Amino acid sequence: MRPVAKFFGAARTGATSKETTVRRTPAAVVFALATAIVAAGCSGRPYGDLVIGTTAPGASTVDLLVATTRAPVVEPPGVMFGGSRGADLHFADIVVSIPPDHKPGDVEWPGRPPGDPARDFVTLRADRMDLAQAKAVFNARLARTPGRKVLIFVHGYNTRFEEAVYRFAQIVHDSRTTVAPLLFTWPSGGNATDYVYDRDSAMYSRDAFETVLQALVNNPNVGSISILAHSMGNYLTVETLRQMAIRDHGLPKKIRDVMLASPDIDVDVFRRQIAQIDASPRSTEFTLFVSRDDKALGLSSFLAGDSTRLGSLDPTKQPYSSMLEQARVNVIDLTSVQSNDAFNHGKFASGEVVSAVGSRLAEGQALSDGRAGLVESFGAFAKGAVNVATDAAVGTVTAPARLTDPARLEKSVETSPGATTQQK
Repeated sequence: MRPVAKFFGAARTGATSKETTVRRTPAAVVFALATAIVAAGCSGRPYGDLVIGTTAPGASTVDLLVATTRAPVVEPPGVMFGGSRGADLHFADIVVSIPPDHKPGDVEWPGRPPGDPARDFVTLRADRMDLAQAKAVFNARLARTPGRKVLIFVHGYNTRFEEAVYRFAQIVHDSRTTVAPLLFTWPSGGNATDYVYDRDSAMYSRDAFETVLQALVNNPNVGSISILAHSMGNYLTVETLRQMAIRDHGLPKKIRDVMLASPDIDVDVFRRQIAQIDASPRSTEFTLFVSRDDKALGLSSFLAGDSTRLGSLDPTKQPYSSMLEQARVNVIDLTSVQSNDAFNHGKFASGEVVSAVGSRLAEGQALSDGRAGLVESFGAFAKGAVNVATDAAVGTVTAPARLTDPARLEKSVETSPGATTQQK
């Protein structure tokens, strides 16, 4: 067993995750929800930023392939895909310019689209594609990627399409490693009140995500696959891997690393999921990211009726430590990592974290390898559990206060096969 770091904060112990029941008045529930909504919305939200602009001298570019179960939209411009559920998988090729003075861990949102490429993230290309076009583009990108490594990002709750795009572009850029990046984005409503809608949308997207994973596994051009999921995106990710493991009697060997950042999963549900994934021999590394000061955890636990979430347990206590040891789940403690958002919920995207992860993936090392570098960058490293949360969308942490929530005002359109459009 690897060393277990000291944790503090979560005090519950016992045999089940539903340890206590606290009676709360409807007024208390309303107050908690209202507080969360106001906090989530006070900094404003980016919307319609995918308007085509230009790059600047010294700027970097990130090419992203996007697979989504969101419905396409035609207006407003710069949105591309909204929060409604699409009937089929859709694909897009997006290129993002990163400003020359970019601060690692941040997304420099434009004050007004398309933005100033010397200071802001700017979209250089945003083309919808059909399946054949997506395969051709991705295979060409893999041919230029050492080791033919694929990195998939699955965002969390309350995340708009453009927020997911720019956040993943930041992660890829700051990781300083060469991968073929693929964003899987599901139909989040993009509003703090859409928790139930988002959770249903995540499950709605499970079969589509498996289709994407199976296509990558069966693609002879793909060398390895790593998955980074955040918040509610973890529920979608782990459920998809669970059904793959049951159907195929184990996970494909190409899926090397699964990184679960602040997963919003009930402890008992995760216990069953990981047991079914482990029913057959498993070569996939599971790494969970901990931040014991994540302020979104309290609301998540509150909404779950005080049942223990995966991130609120104490990994040194039974039965959790035995469960995680048996499941070979690793934890990286981000509590000491500084955050630039009020919720301390976006630490996984900080410059030092993604840089350290990128270095490990580039060298083909397991994230659980305790050699010098990773431990020093993150703080404590342990075998155990991870803090869990409802997401206060990562994309909002540096958003300018210039827009209010559009409340799904976009107009949806289903594009015909082979149609290629550009947002301008």
